[in-house]
Amino acid sequence: MSVRGFMACVLRTGGTNCDLETKIALEELGIKTEVVHMNQLKKKNIFNYHLIVFPGGFSYGDYVRAGAVWGKRVLASLGRELEEFVEDGRLILGICNGFQVLVEAGILPGDGVRETPSVALANNSSAKYECRWVHLRVENNNTPFTVTMRKGEIIKIPIGHAEGRFIASEDTLKGLRENRQIVFRYVLPSGDDANGRYPYNPNGSIHDIAGICNKKGIVMGMMPHPERAFFGWQLLEWGRTPPSYGDGRKIFESIVSYLESL
Repeated sequence: MSVRGFMACVLRTGGTNCDLETKIALEELGIKTEVVHMNQLKKKNIFNYHLIVFPGGFSYGDYVRAGAVWGKRVLASLGRELEEFVEDGRLILGICNGFQVLVEAGILPGDGVRETPSVALANNSSAKYECRWVHLRVENNNTPFTVTMRKGEIIKIPIGHAEGRFIASEDTLKGLRENRQIVFRYVLPSGDDANGRYPYNPNGSIHDIAGICNKKGIVMGMMPHPERAFFGWQLLEWGRTPPSYGDGRKIFESIVSYLESL
């Protein structure tokens, strides 16, 4: 099936602000994409989509904590549907605030939906909003979001958040490692482990974790913004001789490659 036969849904609600950039990135690669407000979602059949994206922003003003309000709304109104969506092998991607939503809704890091989150994305260790470019290492290239990349490949993508410090119990972290659920880690520009060093690990995440997936690999959340590193003119080098595209494009290309292989 051609990629043009697939559809994506980028969800939005009050406070999201990265929905349009995400739509543009997906449509640039041939995936028909709709931006759908949560209030309109009940009028849609989510099984018409092959990918649902929870984009970045500040949903509901990040009251209580980042992603908490939207996450609980998703859990209450879409929990069972999203469980079936994942059971059917369809993809979910959460970017920054979207990652926080997936955690708060209990969709990550497990393979179901649970009311009590088992991990958290807490206030940055710097106690301030961090907006900078970071280096990531691909820890698992066997997911629909990383299939076009090499294991160990270093990519450069920006972050922008105040609550991105990934924390988990030792048992949970052990499970993430054993199940290969750690997809991206913050590293030094050389590719060596950051070991929590600021600003290479910009938020103090345990084990330098920047992105995880569920056990099946078809749900992924990441704090960095791939849609902000898609075109060459979005890069730091744009004023000199920028490449045509940035590293963020590789994540969207992986999604396309995976869908085309079905």
